[in-house]
Amino acid sequence: MPSNEMVYIVDDDDSVRDALSSLLRANGKQVRMFTSGQDFLNFERHDSCACLILDLRMPGLNGLQVQESMVQTTIPVIFITGRGDVPSTVTAMKGGAMDFLTKPIDETALLVCIEKALEQDRKLRLAALERESLLARYRSLTPREQQVLPLLVRGLLNKQAAGELGITEYTVQIHRGHIMRKMEADSFATLVKLAGKLNLEHSEVS
Repeated sequence: MPSNEMVYIVDDDDSVRDALSSLLRANGKQVRMFTSGQDFLNFERHDSCACLILDLRMPGLNGLQVQESMVQTTIPVIFITGRGDVPSTVTAMKGGAMDFLTKPIDETALLVCIEKALEQDRKLRLAALERESLLARYRSLTPREQQVLPLLVRGLLNKQAAGELGITEYTVQIHRGHIMRKMEADSFATLVKLAGKLNLEHSEVS
């Protein structure tokens, strides 16, 4: 596991926090603990892969309220509770929770959940980085190149694209070469695939 990954624990029960912390640290995990949901929400997290073990029933904000407040983060959540109920479970899972475990916690099940949660966060973070890189490449295109690109990936010949834009076929060829280079596409097929990720044919890229 990368050294900067973190498992956050939010539980008002000292014994539960200590037990979970000992278990996770014994399995090589970095841990940070909070006694309330508000303390966790107030904490300025580092930009690193992480997951959250969140108690359902706590004084102040309960687990579901904490989950609902986490609108600016995609950190995976694993709920734990001493008294689970179906409505709360349904609400938690609809909110995107990874799992819902009842106390006393099955250690093996928890460790499996944590690995799945961290793997999900890694994938989401990687996808976000790739998307941002792709957008940066697209934004490096000139306005005219951004007009030419969707015409090319729709399958129009250079001559047809030139006719639509009122420019010469040679100019389209020049733009095409610049687009391939700036988008870092090693083939036209790759360019089509990249453009597909941007949904150029269906919406404007912001």
